[in-house]
Amino acid sequence: MKTVGIIGGIGPESTIDYYRLILAGYRAHRPDDSPSIVINSVDVNKLLDWMNGNQLSQVIDYLAEALEKLARAGADFGIIAANTPHIVFGDLQQRSPIPLISIVEATCTEAKKRGIRTIALLGTRFTMQATFYPEVFSREGIRVVVPGKDEQSYLHEKYVGELLQSVFLPETRERLLEIIRRLKEQEQIGAVILGGTELPLLLRDESAFGIPLLDTTKIHAEAVVVELLS
Repeated sequence: MKTVGIIGGIGPESTIDYYRLILAGYRAHRPDDSPSIVINSVDVNKLLDWMNGNQLSQVIDYLAEALEKLARAGADFGIIAANTPHIVFGDLQQRSPIPLISIVEATCTEAKKRGIRTIALLGTRFTMQATFYPEVFSREGIRVVVPGKDEQSYLHEKYVGELLQSVFLPETRERLLEIIRRLKEQEQIGAVILGGTELPLLLRDESAFGIPLLDTTKIHAEAVVVELLS
């Protein structure tokens, strides 16, 4: 049996969601069995401080060490249970002692399967302003658009100040839906990437205004189950 290693804690609530989704997905195929999972919960505040200071080498070193711990614990492959750290995914792939499954690649595969050509990306400021989503999606001819600067600031503030603290407010949900509505009307988006693993905890519907909301946590967990069963 394969073992998946998860770098979690970025943040804790979505790590719990990953665990639940992987268990359920695995047991749907093997009802009398359970998957082998190792979780290394890291300090999200350290990562945010380094991101704010553009100290990406510190992020890489910290997460590479976390992956080494997972390998020593017996993991055959690994994931980072968050979107933002995928800014350094390429560097981590090179240093990781175990293969990694990318949340971005898994989400791109899902978007391609659905025939989506233009898609919006919501997440932290780091995720929305980085190139790692557009670079992967452009290979499949999918255009990625992001909210305006003021909307990005609002999203980032709420993500770090509320969602990562396990605070999920109805007024924040309504404002995010307003942003999605505007993007649909002005950018003709065909879907939205919930590019922060806490966002599906706030926006739990599978669609809004007639377009799908791609739950990156669920998509990533499904990719893990496929690998565990292979």
